[in-house]
Amino acid sequence: MPHVVSCLLVYDGKLLILKRSKNVRTYKGFWGVVAGYIEAGEKPFETALKEIREEVGLGNDDVELEKKGKPVKTSDVYKGKRYEWIIYPFIFKIKKKDKVQIDWEHSEYKWISPNEITRYQTVPYLNEIVRQHLQ
Repeated sequence: MPHVVSCLLVYDGKLLILKRSKNVRTYKGFWGVVAGYIEAGEKPFETALKEIREEVGLGNDDVELEKKGKPVKTSDVYKGKRYEWIIYPFIFKIKKKDKVQIDWEHSEYKWISPNEITRYQTVPYLNEIVRQHLQ
């Protein structure tokens, strides 16, 4: 079962959400947050910082860890295939939101109030993570 990080990036009470591009393997067009697989030998926090750097161009000095959530096991079905993960949630405060630059995995991004997350078609378990950690 894959282990993944889910990084909630916040600035001035707003949450950064990212729309998954047509170039990713799963959940194309769904809204999510910075996320990624924890590779062998990596610690979840190291993966979180790596994914933030790769997906939105922010370095370690651009973010500050606010909270580390407890790992959560979840599953979902996408296009007839069952996916199961263990998600390691992290909440980071961004120091300057104008530095965000998305990579190929995403086609657009928005800053929203955490309570608006239910208005979007999101990747599995994101609504619950936001509700547990930001609302």
